[in-house]
Amino acid sequence: MPGVFVITGPSGVGKGTLIRLLRERVPELAMSVSATTRLPRPGETQGEDYHFISDDEFARHVADGDFVEWAEYSGRRYGTLREELDRHTSGGRPVVLEIEVQGARQVRESLPDAKQIFIKPPSDDVLRERLIGRGTDDPEQIERRLKVAEDELAAADEFEHVVVNDRLTDAADALEAIVRGTI
Repeated sequence: MPGVFVITGPSGVGKGTLIRLLRERVPELAMSVSATTRLPRPGETQGEDYHFISDDEFARHVADGDFVEWAEYSGRRYGTLREELDRHTSGGRPVVLEIEVQGARQVRESLPDAKQIFIKPPSDDVLRERLIGRGTDDPEQIERRLKVAEDELAAADEFEHVVVNDRLTDAADALEAIVRGTI
């Protein structure tokens, strides 16, 4: 049984929503909480949504080799602390990582048995609409995220599984089938 499921895709594609639905359907899945240097968005909670840390603290963790993966994305750093994964997998509980493409590549190297799943939008226009609609980024940040998304979408073929998030229920069904087929 694989212990780690990596779910990636561009910002705004619906990774968080799909993972929430997946965990409702497969409750034994734990969620890895990433560390980030960005500020919390309204409603986000320290230690539940992210471990919000300073740039200096992040740099210390990098220097100490504490991350399974880490990446810079849209001017901020994100990473998965090794102790966060160990906390779940040491007890035999499978864990989901919601990370960016750069981080997924690092996990592929360090944890080759992890199942890698890429979430794609049905189109570039839909991705733009979703980023605007969530209301968390200013226009400049949205354009930066869309530029990064171009490169990320070009990497979709690197991933073992690709799920198109067109209709939410269909995408959740496909994601559940992938996970249940391997646990």
